[in-house]
Amino acid sequence: MSSNAGYYVPHGTNWPILLTIGLFIMVFGIADVLNGYGAGILLWGGLALVLLIVFLWFRGVVTENRRGLYNAQVDRTFRLGMGWFIFSEVMFFGAFFGALFYARVLSNAWLGGDGVGGMTNLLLWPGYDAIWPTNGPAGMGGDFQPMAAWGLPAINTLILLTSGVTVTYAHHALKKNHRGGLIGGLSATVALGFLFVYLQMVEYQEAYHHLNLTLESGVYGSTFFMLTGFHGLHVTLGAIMLAVVLLRSIAGHFTADNHFAFEAAAWYWHFVDVVWLGLFVFVYWL
Repeated sequence: MSSNAGYYVPHGTNWPILLTIGLFIMVFGIADVLNGYGAGILLWGGLALVLLIVFLWFRGVVTENRRGLYNAQVDRTFRLGMGWFIFSEVMFFGAFFGALFYARVLSNAWLGGDGVGGMTNLLLWPGYDAIWPTNGPAGMGGDFQPMAAWGLPAINTLILLTSGVTVTYAHHALKKNHRGGLIGGLSATVALGFLFVYLQMVEYQEAYHHLNLTLESGVYGSTFFMLTGFHGLHVTLGAIMLAVVLLRSIAGHFTADNHFAFEAAAWYWHFVDVVWLGLFVFVYWL
């Protein structure tokens, strides 16, 4: 890290506006696919553009760091940025947990006649039984079975908790300049992360083909797949981040006192671990 005590001013760059254009094309392509237009050319083209820009942008940042252009002020800025990013992710999942709470604890009871829902129940669904999980008034969500907590979800919980231990072990090894422990711990974490994603795919196949639990299975199906699906996406991104950190570790990019990229990925990984514990308790178990 640079010993320069001055305030670092980064050079001008076009990467932010280019990434914005790529994201716009990708989101526009997602809208086309969801509405049955086209063959997803805009989606895949936008995704390819986003991945290319992210790769080139981060390669530039890594190169600047390796050249010693960043000082302690830049390191603090990176840490604050990552902290606020994770906070935004907490708010993101907080909104979905809030939707689950509202549907399960409040609106479901109101439709059953409790509190302010008395007239709604009397006039529209007098026979509605306010139980959870529910397929909605009049069974509009179709018959389904909820996903049992003590099968694949419990295994995935054990996998993520173990991965939290292995990434922490790798961090301690890095701070002690133990290269073997660093690479071994990171390799185990990456493998466990992708194993989690694979088992979640197996779980979704079980839900769709054997339990008739789909996105159309009323509010339970919607909240189940929104929460677990977005978490699975975050695990995938976290595993990719850790895989990149692993490759950089093998290349010898990190030292005991200069390894923010490792810490940022580890922070993110612990975040997805905590979110999963909330999912396991409130979506699968209770």
